[in-house]
Amino acid sequence: MTGGGKRVAKRRVAVVLFNLGGPDAPAAVRPFLYNLFSDPAIIALPSPLRQLVAWLVARRRAPIARAIYAQIGGGSPLLPNTEAQARALEARLADAGEVKAFPCMRYWHPLSDAAAATVKAFAPSEIVLLPLYPQFSSTTTASSHGAWTQAAARIGLAAPTKLVCCYPADPGFVAAAVALIRAGLQEAAAAAPGRAVRVLFSAHGLPQRVIERGDPYATQVEQSARAIAGELGLGEQDWVVCYQSRVGPLEWIGPSTDAEIKRAGDDKTAIVLFPVAFVSEHSETLVELDIEYRHLAERSGVPAYVRVQTVGTTEPFLAGLADLVRAALASPAPVRSQRGGRICAAADRCCVNPAA
Repeated sequence: MTGGGKRVAKRRVAVVLFNLGGPDAPAAVRPFLYNLFSDPAIIALPSPLRQLVAWLVARRRAPIARAIYAQIGGGSPLLPNTEAQARALEARLADAGEVKAFPCMRYWHPLSDAAAATVKAFAPSEIVLLPLYPQFSSTTTASSHGAWTQAAARIGLAAPTKLVCCYPADPGFVAAAVALIRAGLQEAAAAAPGRAVRVLFSAHGLPQRVIERGDPYATQVEQSARAIAGELGLGEQDWVVCYQSRVGPLEWIGPSTDAEIKRAGDDKTAIVLFPVAFVSEHSETLVELDIEYRHLAERSGVPAYVRVQTVGTTEPFLAGLADLVRAALASPAPVRSQRGGRICAAADRCCVNPAA
């Protein structure tokens, strides 16, 4: 109550957590793939040709993808992991008002339309869009942001909305990664005494032509890796950025993670691999990194292979996300976290022009 007896409305904040999503059952694999490849940010073809190509690719890749998900129970754990992050984030933002976090997946449920409807029912006074992609890309943050904007417009969700654009070197993200990697370095040293150890910062790959169109993803992955390596005190020869999950015949950014694993085998160097662009466990970490690349490391003669967990619900990471939400609530502009400041400069273009 105010001094005049009027009730002050409590601040109601909806935090929308953007993520890619994943199939929750074998039957969902093919429609999930169709949603993925029909996104114009992924396949830049005009409609309806894009939908036809997406249907063909999904049909061809579904059996392969189902076999991958079968190794982790038949579906992706990404939504439960995101839900855990949402609840942990709410607890850290209890001082900011009535805060509720809502997962919003790009390619599987809850999709943007369902998430927007749930947010509207919450009746927020403010909305913060928080991508669970530390590094900005037209294929992730911009695609999710575009889908959300359209969904919100369709149902008349007009609460003031702020976007957290990117946080490649956010202190919370970096601190969480440093603690996890430091433990991995100790494990590798114990498993391969006397051997050199190399940290591989593995990120999801992108076609080279996406980067050539001005996408800042690769630059921001490098920023993340360099900030983490600096805090760990690693020399330039002790770490490398590499890229996984290549699909199709296009030229992709590199070097590839599998090539770096083979190189470490040739050098008889132990590996500590950190998924620098993923903040939750899913098929690309639990199968590609934990199973496929581990087998490759063994075949390649790598003395020790340690896969570091994602930052998940670690305290420094969640504290960093909470700080980003608070910064967004206080800022008139999109938020970008860097050591020199938190507000996007126009020259960065990622917030100003999501197609960049």
